Amino acid sequence: MKIAILTFDGFNELDSFIAFGLLNRLSAEGWKAEITGPGARITSMNGVVVEAQQPLEFANEADAVIFGSGIYTRAIAENSVLLDRLQLDPLRQLIAGQCSGALLMARLGLLADMPACTDLTTKPWVIEAGVRVVDAPFHAKGPIATAGGCLASQYVAAWMMASRIGFDAAARALHYVAPVGEKEAYVERVLKVVRPFVAEPRS
Repeated sequence: MKIAILTFDGFNELDSFIAFGLLNRLSAEGWKAEITGPGARITSMNGVVVEAQQPLEFANEADAVIFGSGIYTRAIAENSVLLDRLQLDPLRQLIAGQCSGALLMARLGLLADMPACTDLTTKPWVIEAGVRVVDAPFHAKGPIATAGGCLASQYVAAWMMASRIGFDAAARALHYVAPVGEKEAYVERVLKVVRPFVAEPRS
């Protein structure tokens, strides 16, 4: 399972790295999430510089794609040269947007008429793009999902894991990172949020 976490300059560290860390907990099952960007180096909103593990075009061949968010997403959404490098296929891929990543999905026509979740800052821009925004941390329909709020990235990761490898594997990955003394309650709460959106729940 190859996963592209689309990460642009000005990215929110929580949005990219939480999903990155959770999804790579399934490396023994052949899962590999990679920071994917338009250039060799990417600088976060707080000045953290990371090297892209894959070029932007990697998203086109990946099994799953996450649109991370950041402070420059609105400008990126207007950059057709950049977005034209993405040729995604919802029939083959799981595709999710985190916070302002929903705006990029809207620009690419990936949301169609489905409602979306996003952060409060991005909300008016997503509405302007013709998408109905719902007051919820996570929503999905088929292979398309959106999440609102930095820590909602845990729901994106859990949804992808449950959708492709089952709830047991998702629970194991979540259990590993959950706070000590709260592990069972944490896992149950996260999976409760995503369970209604997994088309064919497994185990």
